Amino acid sequence: MATTQTPIPVASTEPSDGSVRGRAIRLGLLGSILILAGGLGAGATLRHDPLLSNTVLGIWRYGHGKMLATFTLYTGVALLVWAWIMLARAIKANVVDASGVVRAVVAWTAPLVLAPPLFTKDPYIYLAQGALANAGFDPYTAGPSRLLGPMSENVAEVWLHTPSPYGPLFIILIKSVVAITGTNILLGVVLIRLLMLSGLALVCAALPGLCRHLGGKPAFALWLVAANPLVLIHLVAGAHNDLLMIGLLCSGTLFVLNRQHTLGFALVGAAFAVKATAAVALPFLVWVWMAHRRDSSRIGSFAITAGAGAAIVVAVFGGFTLLAGVDLGWIGALDGNVIVDLWLSLPTVVGKLVSSLLGIFVDVHAFAVVQAVRLGGWAVLVGVVAWLWWKSREGGPTAIRNAAFALLATVLLSSVTFAWYFSWPLVLGAAFAIPTKRVALIGGLSVLLILFTYPNGDTIQGNWGTIAFAVAASAFAGMKLLRALQNDTQLPLSGTPAHG
Repeated sequence: MATTQTPIPVASTEPSDGSVRGRAIRLGLLGSILILAGGLGAGATLRHDPLLSNTVLGIWRYGHGKMLATFTLYTGVALLVWAWIMLARAIKANVVDASGVVRAVVAWTAPLVLAPPLFTKDPYIYLAQGALANAGFDPYTAGPSRLLGPMSENVAEVWLHTPSPYGPLFIILIKSVVAITGTNILLGVVLIRLLMLSGLALVCAALPGLCRHLGGKPAFALWLVAANPLVLIHLVAGAHNDLLMIGLLCSGTLFVLNRQHTLGFALVGAAFAVKATAAVALPFLVWVWMAHRRDSSRIGSFAITAGAGAAIVVAVFGGFTLLAGVDLGWIGALDGNVIVDLWLSLPTVVGKLVSSLLGIFVDVHAFAVVQAVRLGGWAVLVGVVAWLWWKSREGGPTAIRNAAFALLATVLLSSVTFAWYFSWPLVLGAAFAIPTKRVALIGGLSVLLILFTYPNGDTIQGNWGTIAFAVAASAFAGMKLLRALQNDTQLPLSGTPAHG
C-alpha cells in the first residue's frame, strides 16, 4: 500500500512586492523628511519668517546651525536617490508594479508639500505676479518691484523688474492663490505647490496609457518621471509651473493617441496657456491626428487637421486669456531671462567660450558675442525641430518620439536653460522602451541636475570644488543604477512594442 508524503513547505527566498516596496518607500520617506527639515534652514527661506525668525529655532539658518541644516538636506537627497535606485531594482525584478511606484511617489511627495521653496526662489516670483494682477497691474508689463512689502522683498533681485513670461491659465491660478492667501507667503507657497501637484497626478494617470501606445513598461515610466528625485526636488519642492505643464502635455498626448483629438488638443492648448514650451509638441500631434483620418488627399487632410487643431488651441487659449483679463503681452516677456547665463544652455556656453578666446587677441563685448551665438542657437533649433517634424509624417509612435527629441533640442539650444527644463522631453520619452545604459545615463544626469543648484536657489557655477563633487556624485549614482538594472534576472525594461 502506497503512502503519500505531505510536502514540507519551503520558505520563499524571493522578496515580496510589499516588503521590497516598503523598504524603498521608508528610505525615500526618511529622505524627504530630512529634506524638509534641512530646507527650513538651508532652503530659499523668507527674509522675515514668522515661524523661525526671532526664535531660538532661528539658529538653524545661521552659522553652524545652517551648516547642519545643509548637511541634513543633502543627506535627505542622498537617501531619496538611494531609495529611487532600490525601486528601480525591484521594478526590474518584477516585484513592484505601477501601483507600487505610485505609492512611493505619494509617500515621498507628502513631506515636501510643507517645505519652503527648495533649490529655487520662483514661488516668490509667482506670488508677486499674482499680487500684481490682483492690484490692477498688467503682469506682462510690470515687474515685482512695483509692489511694496513681503510680496517683493523675497523675489530674487535679478527678477524684480522682469514681467511674467507665463500664459493666461497660470495667471488665473496665481491670482486665485493670492486672493485666498493675501500676504501670507508661507501659505501661498503651499497652495501653489498643491496646484502644481495636479500636474504630477496627471502624469501618473497618463503615463501607463502612453506606454500602451509607445511600448514602454508603465512601472518603469512612472519610476523614471514621477518618482525621479529631479522631479520631486525641483518640480515638487521647487513648486515650478513646469509640473502642471508636463502633466497637461502628457494627458493631452494620450487623448490624441486614443483618437479623442478634440480633448487632446484642448489639454495641450491648456499646457500652452501655462507655459509656451508646450506648443513645440502641437505640430507633431497634427501628424498623429492626420494618420487617424485616412483621407485620400494628404494635402487636404493636413489642411483640415491642422486647421481644426489650431482652432481648438486658439479657442482654449483665447478663453483663458479673457478669463485672466490680460492680453498677449507674455510673448514680449519670453526673452526676459536672457540676462541669466546658465551653463546648461549650449549656445550660452559656446558664446562664453568664444568670447573668452577672442578676448585673448582683441577687445570684445562678451555679452554681444553670447547674444550672437544664442541667435545662431535659435536658428539651429528651428532647423532641428522642422527636420524632426517632417520625419514624423507617418504619425503614431514616431511622431511622439520626435516630439520628445524636439523638446530636448529646445532645452539644449534655448538661450537660458534651467535644470528642471529637462523634465519636458522626459515625460514623453519615458513611455518608450529605453536601453539600460541610457537609463543609467539619465539617472546620473538627473542627480547632476539636482546638484547644479544650491538649496537657496543659487547655482554652483564658478565653484569648481562643488562642480567636481556634483559630477562625481552623478557618475556614482549612474553606475549604481546601471548595476541595479543589469542584474541576473535579465528581465526586459520595456513592455510589448506597439504597432501602428
